[in-house]
Amino acid sequence: MKIKLVNNFSKKIIFTNHALERAEERGATIEEIWEVLNTAESSLAKKGKYQKEKIFKFGKEWMGKIYEEKKIRVIYTEEEDNIVVITVYVFYGEWKMEVKK
Repeated sequence: MKIKLVNNFSKKIIFTNHALERAEERGATIEEIWEVLNTAESSLAKKGKYQKEKIFKFGKEWMGKIYEEKKIRVIYTEEEDNIVVITVYVFYGEWKMEVKK
């Protein structure tokens, strides 16, 4: 595990090497992952892990095609003093944002 950041909940964010590698190859930055962890709602993922995701404006080329948005999903576990990022998924496309009333 390499990077430690502090989030809004006073827990350190620890990235596994796997998470850092996947983030880089899939096109997510550390800053975007930090934003997902600090602003998105949490839900249960597989095998007792948690996930958060957020849609970002993109408007750039990725692998030869221009995409308006990208959705970053972070899979993580929580420890007493740490959030451990296990992996990061990135999806490119366009999503309709739900408006909460």
